[in-house]
Amino acid sequence: MNGFLIIDKPGGLTSHDVVNRVRRILDERSVGHLGTLDPMATGVLPLVVGNLTRLAQFYTASEKIYEGVIRFGFSTDTYDAEGEGTSAPREAALSLVVLQDCSRRFVGVIEQMPPPFSAKKIAGVPAYKLARKKQEVELKPVEVEIKEFEILQTSSSVASSNHDLATFQARVASGTYIRSIAHEMGQQLGCGAHLASLRRTAVAEFTIADAHSIEALEAAMRQGSATSLFVHPRKLVPQLPSVTANDESAALIRSGRSVNLPEMSRAPQIKVFHGQRELIAIATRIAGTLFHPGIVFAGS
Repeated sequence: MNGFLIIDKPGGLTSHDVVNRVRRILDERSVGHLGTLDPMATGVLPLVVGNLTRLAQFYTASEKIYEGVIRFGFSTDTYDAEGEGTSAPREAALSLVVLQDCSRRFVGVIEQMPPPFSAKKIAGVPAYKLARKKQEVELKPVEVEIKEFEILQTSSSVASSNHDLATFQARVASGTYIRSIAHEMGQQLGCGAHLASLRRTAVAEFTIADAHSIEALEAAMRQGSATSLFVHPRKLVPQLPSVTANDESAALIRSGRSVNLPEMSRAPQIKVFHGQRELIAIATRIAGTLFHPGIVFAGS
């Protein structure tokens, strides 16, 4: 079983929890994810199944889109709603104009401090393991790119009549922590803040419209139609053009041989298919129409 499966991750599960559940459902050991989502967060979690896990290298720098809510009035040690408060709750009473003005400071290439409860490593140890033991976490700022970050509206929480909640949309490059944006906004505005909720709506070319619940996958598996939920392989790695090889060329490609393929653009790399759905290789141009299969999906 080979392909890309987009799961709508529920809250309360780690990304690894989802991978383990999908492994059991599909009875497939080779399953991995493209980009961790925090346990609290929901939304798009792309999973790579079977021999197509080798395509993961094309998604290491994927753009991501989020929507969520920031609560102003106090900060937490995890920078989100699951942490312990690190400042006394106070009235924020921030206007939409003030929040939107502050949000603009985060757009662009900036230096961002990762949260202490994160997978960033300190002397080989994940920061969150040190933070859980109440040990000192000394992280360094990293350069990230925030392409869009917009505060959409404010509202009141149940616990307060003040406008202490702000909904937002963000489009960011890989490696950006939305939790850190929320925390740093609270610092700049002098009232403290943390991420109240987060939903990822897109990773690379995959959107929430492509996503399926774990329950839907279980139902499809019982009906013998799990692969019908997989992303059509011709939609994968859209930056590479697709070429369909005939039977003779496909056999040569499967054995790692260079072949002449139908003339396409002058793209340095292409996806090679046998038929409409069987992705058999990622090939690199040698010269003219001669391509060498650098990545062969054996047994696809």
